[in-house]
Amino acid sequence: MKRKFLILGAAAVLLAASGLALRRFGRFPNGDTGQSAAPVKYYCAMHPSYTSDKPGDCPICNMKLILMEEAAAAQAVGAQTTLSGKRVCLLHKCKMANCLMELPLKLGQKISCPICGTHVAEAAPAPQGAPLYYRHPMRPEVSSPAPKKDEMGMDYVPVYAEEKAELPVPGQAGTIISAERRQMIGMKSEAVTRRDLAVTVRASGRVAYDPDLYNAIAEYREAAKARDKIKDSPWPDVHERASALVRSSMLRLRQMGLSEAQIEQIATAAEPTNLLLGGAGQTVWVYAQIYEYEIGLVKPGQNVEMNSPAYPGRKFRGVVKAVDPILSAETRSLKVRIEVPNPEGMLKLEMYVNAVIRVDMGNRLAIAEEAVLETGERSVAFVDLGEGRIEPREVSVGREADGYYELLSGVREGERVVTSAQFLIDSESKLKAAMSKAGAKPKPRERKR
Repeated sequence: MKRKFLILGAAAVLLAASGLALRRFGRFPNGDTGQSAAPVKYYCAMHPSYTSDKPGDCPICNMKLILMEEAAAAQAVGAQTTLSGKRVCLLHKCKMANCLMELPLKLGQKISCPICGTHVAEAAPAPQGAPLYYRHPMRPEVSSPAPKKDEMGMDYVPVYAEEKAELPVPGQAGTIISAERRQMIGMKSEAVTRRDLAVTVRASGRVAYDPDLYNAIAEYREAAKARDKIKDSPWPDVHERASALVRSSMLRLRQMGLSEAQIEQIATAAEPTNLLLGGAGQTVWVYAQIYEYEIGLVKPGQNVEMNSPAYPGRKFRGVVKAVDPILSAETRSLKVRIEVPNPEGMLKLEMYVNAVIRVDMGNRLAIAEEAVLETGERSVAFVDLGEGRIEPREVSVGREADGYYELLSGVREGERVVTSAQFLIDSESKLKAAMSKAGAKPKPRERKR
């Protein structure tokens, strides 16, 4: 009896296993017995016209074929996550040229990824107006005046007037960056506004010990005295020789960097022994060297603040009296003469000091230093137009002041400029410009007669 029950139980288990196997391997795909199995089909996401009854790769673009049931489910998910139709996949990029799933996006594209449907980014609104022409989706140099399909059944891509506009910067083009991607690359922007700019000129200097200048001043003083003594002489030659001597000594002082006002003052003032001895209770001269690009900033009358390693924390203040008219051929620098009070005699001759000249430039239109990208040929800034649109602009800038450049042209007041991730945006802008150039409508060649 037990043996009979064992045989019946084994038969029941065998029948159940057979039913599960038939259901799994497709004899009853819908759960209803007696119905024929549906054929299994695979197709390419980029070329839906190509289908196959077995898995593999697309012979056109080498993408992995997708089971039609999985593709339909993915499209359903994509439809739920891209209700606006203004999204494009960021992760799944086709390997073929000009893939529709690859950024940067074309204006007005409304596509969703048939594989995942979730990794998406916003696209721009559709362009206005009729297309200028249509280009081949795989070969941009091939164009058509009317819509058509290529040899693989793909539609030609329309090219609009907005895409054919002249590039604002040679070799670069405007691009579109989604909010997700902006956050991923750390892109930031700020508005161009007017600011109070000031340039700080830093120079090394030394307290002057200048016997040559002292001797030149003494010669000029003696020549001036001799001219005054013979002013009543009846001989014209005497007056001419005295005046020539004064002019010669004055020219030497001018070559040594003194201004005409200083020379006139020297003729009546006491001997400048501070150039030879220094000492307490007198003023000393400090010679500071400024670079060639700073010449336009430093002028007589500007205040100077100095410090010396010999007196940490002590500040000395002086006034620029003259700027030499001749640059040093060896260092390409210019000597600035600063008069500094020395009541306590702390500044010794030939002592080194650090000079700081603060130059007020006034209220100017300013652009952040980080926003200007130097290419070697021009200065470029990327303007954030809103809604993800980035436009390159060639800008002209003046002097740098406290982290900002004086903006001369290229960007209007109130416009926002990108201040971070410029190199990534620059690469994408150049890539899009190259793609636009490759996709330009070829001009018909003139036949030589």
